[in-house]
Amino acid sequence: MEFITDIITSPNIPSSFIYSNNVVELLLRFILNLAVTVFVINYVYFKATGKRSYVFTYIMISTTVFFLCFLLGSIELQLGFALGLFAIFGIIRYRTDTIPIREMTYLFLVITISVINALTRGEVSFGEIAFTNFAFMATTWIMERVWMKRHLARRTIVYDRLDLIHPSKHKELIEDLEIRTGMVVIKFNIGQIDLAKRSIKLIVFYKEESTPNILTDAELSGNNS
Repeated sequence: MEFITDIITSPNIPSSFIYSNNVVELLLRFILNLAVTVFVINYVYFKATGKRSYVFTYIMISTTVFFLCFLLGSIELQLGFALGLFAIFGIIRYRTDTIPIREMTYLFLVITISVINALTRGEVSFGEIAFTNFAFMATTWIMERVWMKRHLARRTIVYDRLDLIHPSKHKELIEDLEIRTGMVVIKFNIGQIDLAKRSIKLIVFYKEESTPNILTDAELSGNNS
């Protein structure tokens, strides 16, 4: 207690105790890291998927990894330290729930961005760091907003209208699927036909952005694994 009182009352407090170049560098790097993470997660991932459950997790992991790497960056094992983080998060994978491959990709993305922003020093200029962050932002935006818009999601459903499986009535079948599910169906394949139960399995290909709340086959298999 006396030590704290002496620091507060002493007129000769070293300026480095409050202000230093490291503090300024920490602040600038943190602002850059947070801005890039918020853009990637909130303005790309969330707008593309509509899934709010991972937004908090991604931002907090990014912040945690950044400060952990920056404050321990003086250790001469930056590369091993960074690879160790990837190994830890790869093994844990939030064992309570299996993360779908898309969400796992974003997890590694935010970790990568945070590690780069925290550990790249020495000969790497701030301009190179800024360009790298811009490249991550641009690539993610292009993949989600341009490339993935042309991607068709797949969902297997059990269908009860055997009278519409005839080739001459496929247009009516698609219209019935769109009315009952809300999906924008592009095409479908007919799978197993059960005449006894009067049902068939349809593999439906649809535009995912039209119904983001419907899980695809890949997401369902990831949740069940």
